Amino acid sequence: MRSIDFLLKGLIIGISIAAPVGPVGLLCIQRTLLRGRIAGFVSGLGAATADAIYGSIAGFGLDVISNFLVRERAGIHLIGGVLLLALGIRGLLSKPTEHAAATRPGNQGLFWSYTSMFLLTLTNPMTILSFVAVFAGLGVASSTNDYIAATTTVLGVFLGSAVWWFVLSGLTSLSRDKFHPRTLRRVNQISGVVILAFGAYGVWTSGVL
Repeated sequence: MRSIDFLLKGLIIGISIAAPVGPVGLLCIQRTLLRGRIAGFVSGLGAATADAIYGSIAGFGLDVISNFLVRERAGIHLIGGVLLLALGIRGLLSKPTEHAAATRPGNQGLFWSYTSMFLLTLTNPMTILSFVAVFAGLGVASSTNDYIAATTTVLGVFLGSAVWWFVLSGLTSLSRDKFHPRTLRRVNQISGVVILAFGAYGVWTSGVL
C-alpha cells in the first residue's frame, strides 16, 4: 500500500510538472498539428523521460549531478535557447500534412521527435530544484535509504507526465480535424513564432553571450 501511495504521489508530481504551458507544450501541440497524434505523443514521451531523470537525481540524492546542473545552468540554458530557435525555424518551414492523424510518421521522424524534446527538457536544469523540494516534502530522499519509495515515485513521475502528453496530443489531434487547412497553417506559424521568442529569450537571459 505504501508503494501505491508513492506511485500516486509521483503521478500527481509528473502531471503538475508537465502541465504548465511553455515551449515544450507548444512543441507538442505544433508537432501534433504538423504530423499527427503519434508524433506529438512521442515528443511528449521525450519530455517525460527527462522529467524521470531529474526525478531520479532528486529522489536518489545525487547531489554531485544536481549541483553541477545548477552551477552550469547559464550555459545549459544557452544550449536550450539555441535548440528552441532551431526547432522554431524547423516548425515554421514545415507544412501540416493532410490527414496527419491517420498517417504514421517514419521511424526517423519519431526518433527526432523524441530525442529533440528529451534534450530540450534536459536544458532546464532549474527543474531539479522543484523535484528536490517536492521529494523532500514527501520524505523521499537517499538519506532514508528508502530506494523502493524513490523508485516508485520516479516511476509515477514518468507515468504522470506521459499521461499528460497523451491527453494533450489527443485533444490537439481532435481539434486539428476541425481546422481549415489555411487556419491550420496559420496556427502552426503562430506557434513557431512563439517558440522562436522562447528561444531568443533563453539565449538572452543565459548571460553567456
